[in-house]
Amino acid sequence: MQLRYAFRLYPNVPQRAALARAFGCARVVFNDAVRAREDARTAGAAFPTAGELSKKLITQAKRTAERSWLGEVSAVVLQQSLRDAEAAYRNFFASLAGTRKGPSTGPPHFKSRRDVRQSIRFTANARWSLTDGGRLSLPKIGAVKVKWSRALPSTPSSVTVVKDAAGRYFASFVIDTDPHADATAMTASDQAVGIDLGLTHFAVLSDGRKIDSPRFLRRAEKKLKKAQRELSRKQKGSKNREKARLKVARAHVKVADARHEFHHQLSTQLIRENQAIGVEDLAVSGLARTRLAKSVHDAGWSSFVHMLGYKATRYGRTLVKIGRFEPTSQTCSACGRRDGPKPLHVRTWTCTACGTVHDRDTNAAINVKQAAGLAVTACGAQVRPGPVPAQRSETGSQGFPLEPCAA
Repeated sequence: MQLRYAFRLYPNVPQRAALARAFGCARVVFNDAVRAREDARTAGAAFPTAGELSKKLITQAKRTAERSWLGEVSAVVLQQSLRDAEAAYRNFFASLAGTRKGPSTGPPHFKSRRDVRQSIRFTANARWSLTDGGRLSLPKIGAVKVKWSRALPSTPSSVTVVKDAAGRYFASFVIDTDPHADATAMTASDQAVGIDLGLTHFAVLSDGRKIDSPRFLRRAEKKLKKAQRELSRKQKGSKNREKARLKVARAHVKVADARHEFHHQLSTQLIRENQAIGVEDLAVSGLARTRLAKSVHDAGWSSFVHMLGYKATRYGRTLVKIGRFEPTSQTCSACGRRDGPKPLHVRTWTCTACGTVHDRDTNAAINVKQAAGLAVTACGAQVRPGPVPAQRSETGSQGFPLEPCAA
């Protein structure tokens, strides 16, 4: 399994200048490739191949006065920028053909020097290396100081240097993990859990535990508001405005980093404790267009479920996503009777069939676990089987019969 490991870089002043040149050259080559494609489309000609673009935009361009400064950076960086443009067009055409999963993507756009995120990639051909002193040696940039927060499990084949909106530099390595080591990293467990994600509590588990929502963005709103007000008062194009912009960006990345760390810790804990996990497939993009949009984005459910997914795959666990239209909040987890929709302010309710008093979120988490097929009895039979066609005499029933476990 491939994972990405990111480490903070601390380049000195000359190295930051060299990185800025590399970012700029990679951006120019990318834009030249997009422009060449667009010119060919406008003229009705065939798209130039990758080899033709490499020869024209890199090899020949270095010999001209207008693009001679492309020779100041590693050629591998420029070649990888061309590959990024090719990948962007492949994704666009696959999206048009309907063969690409996920939301549709548009055609590649020109990059700007004002983009909040800039990156360059070095492959093994660039001869980058890790020095004995723990620094990252990059061609035509130098040995950059790295803060190693953990050891690399294997030797990476490439490294991507990223500069984010807050002016921080990172080295991102793609690592192939050891399947045997991953299989033994987590001890076997016979536990299963259902998770109901929400806003009042970030997650409610089928065993009754409730994880409070940290609300990182809400807690930082006062500081963000002050920083953004200061930014709006600065003159455009001034150095003070750039300082204010960095202050706003740093406040935002602090919130994002805290949320990211919370998701990592909670997802790892759940994967370690349980062999199987059930969760709802929420329509986050739809919920993000409602009046609860800020709270939905602050929770970050998609990021959390994504972490559960790849960690379950890595450590041999099972993650089951149930349909978003499953009536988990309307069904009694004790008898299976569906009591109908309930307003959000109703946090507890009593089943009209069996009289069980339910906590709304805990009951939903139990139903998620049962709908995912993770609830088993001591003899291994499901407590609540899936829906089956009703007999003629049972037409109109709102629940599913419970099947006793054979001794």
